[in-house]
Amino acid sequence: MAVKLRLARAGAKKRPFYRIVAADARAPRDGRFIERIGVYDPTRDPSYVELKADRVEYWLGVGAQPTRTVERLIKRHLKASAT
Repeated sequence: MAVKLRLARAGAKKRPFYRIVAADARAPRDGRFIERIGVYDPTRDPSYVELKADRVEYWLGVGAQPTRTVERLIKRHLKASAT
């Protein structure tokens, strides 16, 4: 089973809110997932990202592949938490 770390859209029309999830690569975008590992709210100024860092490390350690967007969010979150 190939696991991806990706965004699952939630929220109302024109008001996107995303959950960062670990999901089977074959599952639909907003469908079944294995674990919720964070949230991303692009409508806030500045945009809001919250991650369970230990779970992100676990999934990356067992071979989960993040999408480009999730990879960028993880890097930005780690950079912000380091300062």
